[in-house]
Amino acid sequence: MNPARAPRERRSDARLLAVDAASGRHADLQVEDLPSLLRPGDLLIVNDAATLPASLHGRVAGGGGAGAAVELRLAGAAAESEAAAGATAEAPAPETEDTFWAVLFGAGDWRTPTEQRPAPPVLAVGDEIALFGALRAAVLAVSPISPRLVLIRFSLRGAALWAALYAQGKPIQYSYLRQEVALWSVQTVYAGRPWAVELPSAGRPLSWEILTRLRRAGVELAWVTHAAGLSSTGEPALDAALPLPERYEIPDTTALLIERTRRRGGRVIAVGTTVVRALEGAARAAETSGGAPGLRLARRGVTDLVLCPDSRLRVVDGILTGIHSPGESHFQLLAAFCPLDLLRQSWEHAARTGYLCHEFGDLSLIAPKLAPELGYLPAR
Repeated sequence: MNPARAPRERRSDARLLAVDAASGRHADLQVEDLPSLLRPGDLLIVNDAATLPASLHGRVAGGGGAGAAVELRLAGAAAESEAAAGATAEAPAPETEDTFWAVLFGAGDWRTPTEQRPAPPVLAVGDEIALFGALRAAVLAVSPISPRLVLIRFSLRGAALWAALYAQGKPIQYSYLRQEVALWSVQTVYAGRPWAVELPSAGRPLSWEILTRLRRAGVELAWVTHAAGLSSTGEPALDAALPLPERYEIPDTTALLIERTRRRGGRVIAVGTTVVRALEGAARAAETSGGAPGLRLARRGVTDLVLCPDSRLRVVDGILTGIHSPGESHFQLLAAFCPLDLLRQSWEHAARTGYLCHEFGDLSLIAPKLAPELGYLPAR
């Protein structure tokens, strides 16, 4: 399947493959048709995390790799530190302004495929990376997952740190893109707190016009904040561990809207796998702590949840997501929403009819009981 190689000028021009998980039928539509697929009383939940300029270039200062050029890609704030180091997830998520997990790359940039990038020098606790100006990163810990995954502390804090990151950092991007992308290109229209290191891409095609039409059609809107992490590093062992544990926050209003939707018989539709991970991770944490999941979803935490075809969905009924290929972790997650055979048929149809994948690509809606009047045809 071909990747989208640049952001669309008009974000809502993306195509939409609607897949009815109950009947096995599908339709080829546009993202602008989304309001006609949902019903009054349904709840659409988005991830309002803004995307950080999480790609930072610098040189190793001191030690065996002194002077070596490296790229540091932030992988998550220190809230994920214990889980990324191999400890138990679903812990409270503390705020740490200057400490992040990051993945090291050797010399080069996004134009070279990640798997072809040279290996970075192996760093040890106490080593430093000189980034730009007064900004340096000191290594606090090295993950057992890979020596390339390190916990770093920046030399600046607060406003000075954010000013430096936004002045010199770049969005993380990959070699299938044909041009360097601007930071504003990797934001949703409703982006808020800068938690994500990569774009929560399923929400990018949603314009304010589409969201307004959804509300006018009686569809409720709510949000979570989830720290969308890295999608690829090029190192097999590290990629096998993705997605790493990620922090999330579910506000009281969203938890209450989920309860109300359930009582009224509406469907909960997640915009993106990050929303699914936050909601289902919170539900699992609520059950583990001995409470009813719906009533205890409002929480902040860290989740290491990875859904698979056998996973039981506790909260989410359907998902609006990108076009994912067999073999990807996201594809396995989608199999929690519909049978694997139907998922493969849908992917084959999308590949055959020119749908585009990756962060600027097209979308798929997988949910039960979609509108039958749209002329669905059996997937082949």
